[in-house]
Amino acid sequence: MAMDASTLTSRLQTATASFRSLERQLADPDVANDPKRLETIARERSRLEPLVLDFEKLQKLEQEQADARELLRESRSDAAMQELAQDELSNLEAQHAALLQRLTLALLPRDPRDDRSVMLEIRAGAGGDEACIWAGDLARMYERYGQKLGWSVQQLSCTEADLGGYRELIVSVKGTSVFSQLKFEAGVHRVQRVPQTETQGRVHTSAATVMVLPEAEEFDVEVNMNDVRVDYFCSSGPGGQSVNTTYSAVRLTHEPTGIVAQCQDQKSQHKNKDKALKVLRSRLYEMELAKKLAADSQKRNSLVSSGDRSAKIRTYNYPQGRVTDHRIGLTLYDLQNIINGDVQKLIDELQLYQNTEKLKEAGEVF
Repeated sequence: MAMDASTLTSRLQTATASFRSLERQLADPDVANDPKRLETIARERSRLEPLVLDFEKLQKLEQEQADARELLRESRSDAAMQELAQDELSNLEAQHAALLQRLTLALLPRDPRDDRSVMLEIRAGAGGDEACIWAGDLARMYERYGQKLGWSVQQLSCTEADLGGYRELIVSVKGTSVFSQLKFEAGVHRVQRVPQTETQGRVHTSAATVMVLPEAEEFDVEVNMNDVRVDYFCSSGPGGQSVNTTYSAVRLTHEPTGIVAQCQDQKSQHKNKDKALKVLRSRLYEMELAKKLAADSQKRNSLVSSGDRSAKIRTYNYPQGRVTDHRIGLTLYDLQNIINGDVQKLIDELQLYQNTEKLKEAGEVF
């Protein structure tokens, strides 16, 4: 059902009232002394602030439109003034339409995970050693992308491959609204190129799987440690101090669900356990949230928000220098820049597609 002007205005007024209320709560000493409550309120205020500012711009534009229409009526005898007033009114109407669309999108149901930092899991798929090298290339691509946006990218756990790259890698990516950007990267990434191990110059096809898990806070998921089996083992890797000599690596198994998380990158057993617990908590949070969203038809039918690990989402073809996103049929002949972290152009197109679909479902026509 379409969102008419009165409904839109009503929702914007409600959002503005909520924003003002949150500002007052932030000034409350009781809130300041409760870190969890303070973080929740501050996060919600930050989410509403752009909406409130845009609503104020909308109201100002509507007043300017009314003034321009009045000027148009008063200048009927002055052709030059009529032309100026009409040009001004056309410009204001274009700005109003664009702002109205942005506000409508902001009021549509949103993914509750969008504001989160994420755990990025990359696993080598079909293709043997080349798939492991490809998993390493993807990891560097996302690291460079994150650096461009000022995110903190930290490796939590990895299993390195003999000829380079990774069999499995888990990376923590922290920043503002990381999930809203990286959620589009979940799925199978296929590469077509001549592997380093190929002696006859033949093009091979390999794949790696990317999972994007929203990072869970302690108050999102309560993990009963009585349900968790903790195993300690020696770190494995290419060598170095503490590797294969001390039981510093930690594996956590959540017995009710069978979910496993492990970390071996730190020399400290305690630090490895803390990192593994973060991964475990995020996986449990994702599992529970997926259950709640199962009945959401928009989530279920969306091509771009699916986290299905079996879905081939993108092909990187080195001989032709092209990248193709199969979900929206987009092909860009800019592979080298994309591999070097210029992923935003792909994400922007996916967001545009998703927003267009949302507007169609809402029955909005601009």
